[in-house]
Amino acid sequence: MKMTGAQITIETLIEQGTEFVFGYPGGQVIDLYDAIYQAQDRIHHILTAHEQGAAHAADGYARSSGKVGVVMATSGPGATNLVTGIATAYLDSVPVVAITGNVPNSLIGRDSFQEVDITGITIPITKHNFFVKNIEDLADTIRRAFQIAKSGRPGPVLVDIPKDIQTGKYDYTPMPVVPKEEQRKPKEYKLEKTARMIKECHKPFIYVGGGAIRAQASEEIVQLANLIDAPVGCTLMGLSVVPQDDPHFLGMVGMHGHYASSKALSEADLLLVIGARFSDRATGNVNKYGRHTRIIHIDIDRAEVDKNVAVDLGIGGDVKEALTELLKLVEPCQHDDWKKRVETLKEEEKEQFEKTTPLDTLNPYTLIQEVQKYTQPQTPIVTDVGQHQMWVAQYYRFQNPHTLITSGGLGTMGFGLGAAIGTSLATRQKTVLFTGDGSFGMNLNELATLSRLKAPVVIIIMNNGVLGMVRQWQNLFFEKHYSQTTLESHPDYVQLAKAFHMKGYRIEAFDELSSVIEQAMKEEGPALVDCHIDKDELVLPMLPPGGSFDDIITEMEGA
Repeated sequence: MKMTGAQITIETLIEQGTEFVFGYPGGQVIDLYDAIYQAQDRIHHILTAHEQGAAHAADGYARSSGKVGVVMATSGPGATNLVTGIATAYLDSVPVVAITGNVPNSLIGRDSFQEVDITGITIPITKHNFFVKNIEDLADTIRRAFQIAKSGRPGPVLVDIPKDIQTGKYDYTPMPVVPKEEQRKPKEYKLEKTARMIKECHKPFIYVGGGAIRAQASEEIVQLANLIDAPVGCTLMGLSVVPQDDPHFLGMVGMHGHYASSKALSEADLLLVIGARFSDRATGNVNKYGRHTRIIHIDIDRAEVDKNVAVDLGIGGDVKEALTELLKLVEPCQHDDWKKRVETLKEEEKEQFEKTTPLDTLNPYTLIQEVQKYTQPQTPIVTDVGQHQMWVAQYYRFQNPHTLITSGGLGTMGFGLGAAIGTSLATRQKTVLFTGDGSFGMNLNELATLSRLKAPVVIIIMNNGVLGMVRQWQNLFFEKHYSQTTLESHPDYVQLAKAFHMKGYRIEAFDELSSVIEQAMKEEGPALVDCHIDKDELVLPMLPPGGSFDDIITEMEGA
């Protein structure tokens, strides 16, 4: 059947299982939007307030659903507004397909109105990108984009479609959903060596990252920890892969990781790394990392092995498949002395917490604890980036995979609201967004999108009137020179919520906490809670820049 290129594009998206397209129209995609109009009974378009919000929404949809997120924008500034969202997805390995329009092929390279080389711009932040020169390649190019995005280590793919390709006509033949590319299998001799190294060790530690969640390997990791009697720690992106109440789970490792988890990793004699990439925020000083530890690294992306930290054994391949085979080879073992040492570290962490965190005041812990009373294990928790993000990572008790949606690799302030919208649509569940007044201000225009959708998103703003994480660094490392980190012009958030036709609440004292959170969490549609916390609340523990796990800061004076 002959169709326009625009119709072929939308039909191919539908064919590949696309439920939602997040985007913003413009001159060079008007044909695509007409095709969406014609197919509106089979595909839903979510109009956002800004293209960056659309990119984050597609990202949140993909993270929470496991499907490919789709975002669409026009040429020029529309396309460049996607860049931060694409980079966010790239650094966290999220499958997103970005569709952009461009000027006709005949005008490419002539500095035409709203022309930009978006494929050139996004080469460093996509798994791959395509510029469609011929309409006969259009459908297969989009199919290939989906396959690349979801195969192996997932990531974003961009398809740039010139105007003349959208308006031209060609035959369209429906095809099945493209499968993921087959991955190479983990080498058996390496798995056998892993089993031997586990048998020889006395202090094993399992360290998991976001790749373990992508591989849906939670069950295998829990089984392995039980089998070899090993504590489990994780990266920020690995949170939720192991239930918080699992007796082997110690929490997050790294710059603001849990004390017991970071210290146990540093004292282990065998480190089994699963789907993590040794980010500098997780390792601290790489020259001191794993000095007395044998390291085994399992990752679907072989390029990550030995990239940041030299390892003793690298295993490329699907994490779930590797662990399934490894479980057949490993013998059960106990490490009583190691277990006692880990329990000591946990007690030390508990003492530090009790010393620094009052339970009868309004602070990040009591706020997060109160919110959790009204959530379920499957409730999606979204964060922006900053102190609030680390407090959620430290204090919220995640039980199910895919329930933490956060920007880890790029650390994108303004990610949260768009991502929460995409997550809510994907899961059809009440979604909680924890944000700070700094991060929220970046993309609060997406309140318009949230209000129009009436999506059940509860926004918890930890409002301390400052850029808290930068201020914390200024406090510790820059002699309290608080340069440009005090926010003096933010709006009245309760009135702002009302302006967008949603419920707004404010918490200024501890005795207001319980009743206000209860009201907000019971709202059927969107709600916003402006929670005032002290500007001198600190994220602890903390590794100083260039420091190692020997340098963990557990106490620090405020401003």
